[in-house]
Amino acid sequence: MRGRPPAARPDAGPPRVLILGIGNLLWADEGFGVRVVEVLQQRWRFPAQVALLDGGTQGLNLLDRVRAADILVVFDAIDYGLSPGTLMRVEGDEVPKYLGAKKMSLHQTGFQEVLALAALLGEFPKNLLLIGVQPVELDDYGGSLRPAVKAQIEPAIALALAYLADFGIVAETCPDSTADPLGGLTHPSLALAPYEAERPSAAAAYRRGDARVLSRLRTRSGRVEQ
Repeated sequence: MRGRPPAARPDAGPPRVLILGIGNLLWADEGFGVRVVEVLQQRWRFPAQVALLDGGTQGLNLLDRVRAADILVVFDAIDYGLSPGTLMRVEGDEVPKYLGAKKMSLHQTGFQEVLALAALLGEFPKNLLLIGVQPVELDDYGGSLRPAVKAQIEPAIALALAYLADFGIVAETCPDSTADPLGGLTHPSLALAPYEAERPSAAAAYRRGDARVLSRLRTRSGRVEQ
């Protein structure tokens, strides 16, 4: 995935790094990428040229951030066709192929387009790493990460830190932040702990659609269709 050669930078400073989590927190394991960035924000401090971003489902709105990066690290839930909870590391030109191999949601199509447009504009990151997990469950609106996926947060972070260390970019550990657990990345109520503690139970709020609304349509004759 390459376009025109990237424009020359006005300075020879350190490489600009974007660490990006994409996905939807409201659909169970779809939130994996965002949760990884959340933990990074809580527990690690990076040099000034490193930016952490909750990309959510922003799609093309991420283009300028991607174009500005020399090194891009992406965390996401990806359907690799592997066993649920499996972590996979993909690097370089292989990344766009895996992001679009089997789409699970609209954000994957959008991020493929981001990479393609960045390449066409000649400002594609020189170094690209995708760390993805095979989801266990997606069809659970308001649900959280399944244990097998949540267990891969720390291994995913270890892979990213090792990758960045090869470029001389070293993060330092820090205590968890209790005042602002997301460090301004997104609204504090969406942090993992309050999200899991305050959401209604599955019994109180059915998460797979309400049959009263979604599965019954009344025709003009009055007959109910499923």
